[in-house]
Amino acid sequence: MTLTRPIHIVVDGDACPVKKEIAETARAFNVPVLLVSSYDHLHREEEGIQIIQVDRSDQSADLYIANHIARGDIVVTQDYGLAALALSKSCQVLSFRGRIFSDQDIDFLLDSRHHQAKARKAGHYGKGPRKMMDEDRRIFQHKLTKVLQKLQENDRL
Repeated sequence: MTLTRPIHIVVDGDACPVKKEIAETARAFNVPVLLVSSYDHLHREEEGIQIIQVDRSDQSADLYIANHIARGDIVVTQDYGLAALALSKSCQVLSFRGRIFSDQDIDFLLDSRHHQAKARKAGHYGKGPRKMMDEDRRIFQHKLTKVLQKLQENDRL
């Protein structure tokens, strides 16, 4: 008999605006959460949430996550590079606003990120992302709930 590791929700925690929604939803489904962030960000311990702090270098949280996720985990990140790595490990990936990343759209998103970086280098700056609203939080929580319900229906939780 082979023992399988339980599914985790793994959060790129440094700039995550939906930590509260993740914690509530994970507790409702009894799914453990791993919140990864740098030492520059303090997070409060909560039931069901394991906090991992990494050094403050640029990609430390992303590298930790990439090295500790497993097939079936749910990764919450806004970083397209980390999303691509998680997808390659057969994880489900959601953005902070509830976008579900897929193999079909990640190449386009990475290419867009590259072109935006080139434009910034040339001195062309956009407005940046719009402010996170309550409706965005509700959408995120709804999408995370749907992902967990689907896993539950398939006896993966």
